[in-house]
Amino acid sequence: MQSNKDNEKHFFVLISIKVERCEEINKEYMEDQKYRDEEDLPEKLDSFKNKYAEFDLNDQGEIDMMGMKRMMEKLGVPKTHLEMKKMISEVTEGISDSINYRDFVKMMLGKRSAVLKLVMIFEDKANGASCKPDGPPPKRDITSLP
Repeated sequence: MQSNKDNEKHFFVLISIKVERCEEINKEYMEDQKYRDEEDLPEKLDSFKNKYAEFDLNDQGEIDMMGMKRMMEKLGVPKTHLEMKKMISEVTEGISDSINYRDFVKMMLGKRSAVLKLVMIFEDKANGASCKPDGPPPKRDITSLP
């Protein structure tokens, strides 16, 4: 029977392997001439790696249906099982039931507007934009009301 310490060690080895794999893929994109004009590519790839790792729930290096469900709920756009299957199929071009990191980066950097990409971009913009106004509200009188 494995101890908690052995389980923790195994977990960190899996995480380390997954991060290493993502960094290798990021390096490939950095060296790819097709993406040399991409603005802020290193920062984008690092952001993609972190976002991807957040939803790789089974630590197998892929976002499966449960990871997709969690992602959509966290982004505030819950989807049906069928909608999520279609999103995964769109990203993987129908080849797989889960999204690997290479597919994820290809989608995010690609010109095609996959539904998942649009949701991810929307979430990033929503997180970056401040919903609270700066300072006190402007003074208004009765004549300025609609």
